[in-house]
Amino acid sequence: MKNLIDRLLKSNEPSIRFKVLVNILGKKKESSDIKKLQREIKISKRVKTLLSEKGKDEGISYHPYKKWYGAHWVLSCLADLGYPTGDRSLVPLRGQVYQWLFSKKHQDKIKNIYGRVRRCASQEGNALWYLLILGLADERTDELAHRLIKWQWPDGGWNCDKNPEAINSSFHESLIPLLGLSLYAELTGNKEAKKTARKASEIFLKRNMFKRQKDGKIISNDFITFHYPCYWHYDMLFGLKVMAEAGFIKDKRCKEALDLLESKRLPDGGFPAEKKYFRVTGIKTTGRSLVDWGVTSKKKMNEFVTVDALYVLREARRLKL
Repeated sequence: MKNLIDRLLKSNEPSIRFKVLVNILGKKKESSDIKKLQREIKISKRVKTLLSEKGKDEGISYHPYKKWYGAHWVLSCLADLGYPTGDRSLVPLRGQVYQWLFSKKHQDKIKNIYGRVRRCASQEGNALWYLLILGLADERTDELAHRLIKWQWPDGGWNCDKNPEAINSSFHESLIPLLGLSLYAELTGNKEAKKTARKASEIFLKRNMFKRQKDGKIISNDFITFHYPCYWHYDMLFGLKVMAEAGFIKDKRCKEALDLLESKRLPDGGFPAEKKYFRVTGIKTTGRSLVDWGVTSKKKMNEFVTVDALYVLREARRLKL
């Protein structure tokens, strides 16, 4: 493990070093060393490329949800990379996200069918999370949290399925709102948000993070396949990471998923990105990424997946440093 940590700390990616120091070794974000490292992240090639399509108005000239290069996804990536908080140069991107999420067109799509609001709540959930992480939250961010609380389904999650007979929440649409609301509750002390996040965690925990309740079978092979970034998709590692950040990773129902995670460790100690949801291309098409996110292979370590996996194992008390 020491050799692996040393290797990651020598990564060319400042975000990898940041994640190791903060998430695995427990270095305080307020420390001067970490602040210096975040400044390095801000001017890194990866971040500059993610922001390279900003125009003269400092916005990105595509719909914010354009996969994966609109403002929504760029801000989400920056938050996960450890970009420094409170950078006002990102306010125009926040403005684009707000203009989209608070538009009449967007709100007209919010349907209540048989007492359940049918919404892709991962959108509001993701915006809530990254605006808090990036230090860009304001009273409109509070409204995103309030929406999620109000839209929660009886079983604890969210779903955009407009089939009137749909009664179960979606893993894809419930995980990111859980992440956003748990952080919101932590930072604001909002009791309703905390209660909503706790209830949402049951969607995953009662299914052991990847199994059907009725027969114990794997819900989807993609759920036990590791990706980075996951964007709005669910996979087990992303689920465990959210459980760790939300404070539920020590629940005994995470055990089977944690065992499966450990079984995927490679001989060098790292973890793989087995599949990917992006492609690096100059063609402006859905699923386009401006940057590569590391090797995709079942036999080779991906640094981003590895630091997330090590963080989860640390929080679960399964990592010996």
